[in-house]
Amino acid sequence: MTTPVHPQRSFVATWLFAWLLGGFGADRFYLGKIGTGVLKLVTAGGLGIWSLIDLIIVLIGKTKDKQGQPLTGYDQKKVLAWIITGIFVVVGGIGGAVAGATAAATVAAISQSAQELDDTAAAPVEAETEAEAVAKPTDLAAWADEKYGTFEAISQSGTGDSVVTLPADTAAGLVRATHAGTSNFFVEVLDAQNQPTMSAMSVNAFGAYTGILAYGLYGLDSEEPAVSLKITADGPWTIDVAPISYATELPTAGTGENVFFYNGDATNLVLSSETEGVFAVFEYTDVEYSNGNFSGASLVNGASPYSGTVPISAGPSVIAVFATGTWTIAQG
Repeated sequence: MTTPVHPQRSFVATWLFAWLLGGFGADRFYLGKIGTGVLKLVTAGGLGIWSLIDLIIVLIGKTKDKQGQPLTGYDQKKVLAWIITGIFVVVGGIGGAVAGATAAATVAAISQSAQELDDTAAAPVEAETEAEAVAKPTDLAAWADEKYGTFEAISQSGTGDSVVTLPADTAAGLVRATHAGTSNFFVEVLDAQNQPTMSAMSVNAFGAYTGILAYGLYGLDSEEPAVSLKITADGPWTIDVAPISYATELPTAGTGENVFFYNGDATNLVLSSETEGVFAVFEYTDVEYSNGNFSGASLVNGASPYSGTVPISAGPSVIAVFATGTWTIAQG
């Protein structure tokens, strides 16, 4: 069964979450913005100010999900949402005239900023320098499809040892694996000769497991294409295989193994992991060598607990995280 790349979130759901549960960060969790959702939760919605601003941004139609997609149903439901919210504002007073004036000023400021952004986007672009012409892509999914290829996602489940055939002509992809057993769980990427591929990371876990890994990111010309996954398990498992474009943008925190996009400038990252076990982070950049291979760098490759600062190249790039437990990533 296939799944959509990034299904759009609902305006009505986001509006209700922001209005009724904004202080708990429910709207940001729903939009996939986990890091800021946690921050909003622990600050009680920024003492209410953050919650108010987020609600206003939702109502004026400027809220987007983590993938940068607009919310569905805004044009059809915006008037009703404004009317209902307005009624409760009038009835409740939101703390009186001062809060009302603050809210009005905030609406005006946000609306003005949004209009300025729209005007800037619509303005004619002057002649670019050679450096400016090599701009970072804003659509990371499209960039990934062009670099790594695309195919129709698949999903398969089973129990015990098995072999999962990968989609035909797939040079690179994401593998989301889960396991509900109590013993060893291995997932290995094989070529047509049933030999492990060099440009893929394998799952090597014990007991219950959930994680996302990638294969084919190096794009090695000397290597046979990946054709299957060797599953070693003692319990039920699921395998989902999708294009690299299914990855999401690098968050500030996470758990276990996952694959993300990075589209920022060259900078330093402050990385930490407290759980004992493995902690490794790799960056696969947009740089392409003359032989068609892509560059990859090991940012961290060691044991956890870990805390340190490492350099990262400018994006767009793919970041693969391997960790036994929770981890954090921040620019510094």
